[in-house]
Amino acid sequence: MIRVVSELPPVTGAERARLLAAPRIAEAHREMMADVPAMSMVQTGGTATARDLPATLSVVAWNLERCLFPEDSAAHLAHLAPDVLLLSEMDHGMARTGQRHTTEAMAAAMGMAYAYGVEFHELDLGGPTERHFCTDDFNALGWHGNAILSKVPFERVTLIRLDDHGHWFSAEAGADPEQPRLGGRMALAAVLPTAAGPVCMVSTHLESNADAEHRAAQMRLLLDGIEAFAPGLPVLIGGDLNTGNHLPPDFDWRRETLFELAETRGYDWGFTADGPTTRPSLITPHPERVMKLDWFAGRGLAPRETAVVSSLDGDGRPLSDHDAVWCRAAVTGDGGLDRPPKTAYLSR
Repeated sequence: MIRVVSELPPVTGAERARLLAAPRIAEAHREMMADVPAMSMVQTGGTATARDLPATLSVVAWNLERCLFPEDSAAHLAHLAPDVLLLSEMDHGMARTGQRHTTEAMAAAMGMAYAYGVEFHELDLGGPTERHFCTDDFNALGWHGNAILSKVPFERVTLIRLDDHGHWFSAEAGADPEQPRLGGRMALAAVLPTAAGPVCMVSTHLESNADAEHRAAQMRLLLDGIEAFAPGLPVLIGGDLNTGNHLPPDFDWRRETLFELAETRGYDWGFTADGPTTRPSLITPHPERVMKLDWFAGRGLAPRETAVVSSLDGDGRPLSDHDAVWCRAAVTGDGGLDRPPKTAYLSR
């Protein structure tokens, strides 16, 4: 049962001690997931500035890599006038981002409502390349997750868990010992009102430390969860699907099976512009890793325009190791693609 709350309860000292002492196995992870209340909650806040969205929506999906710069990231998207943002890797109470609620800060800068869900409770300060950003030697809350920002109030929201076995906690699942985390990949889904009727927007993040079969299984769970939450509604899924991340040196996303799986459920991938979506960043300085990880998939909508939006700001500073993907999507109700989208690569 997912609860919607205005604040996420912190992990207590006793809960943290138990997490640190627990055996790194899937069974222990599942027990602790059930015992930490925030893992089954969605936090909502911010301020909506409209009552209904237009029938043709401007939507951005962006993995913000912790969101080091919430206000600058918001300003970077202003020219797109987004109605909805689907965000991933958003910190809340982490030392590396100044203990800020980065989703709340970005929503305030854009004049939007937000929904936030926890992907991970991080038990340490993060990887070696991000520790020099830390303002403290502790995390006030340790939350890291996905978000949806909207110009209008949410009619309904939910969280869909895609992993409960502890892929980043359990030694038997190959967890990274330098980044112990409670939690797993997940999605947020929200029903929003538009001039053409309600639509379901989904922000998700699939597993990077896994193969195509694992991600296809997560996609199946996601599609089942969406159907249970919003049966028959137009849907737009956006996020970092980590396609091809396990396939160096070419990182060929075409070997993923999740694309065909979604198509068999009536989804179309034509909302995503061509081109890679990664770049070297302040946290991830890997110029040799050129990948296409970020996608939109929709049903009951038609793509009108698509673009990849560079994450370099006006001074050439990368705001993330991911470029954003953007689309303009029209609500059709039948999934029809009555005309092909225009594609572009936007320097800003």
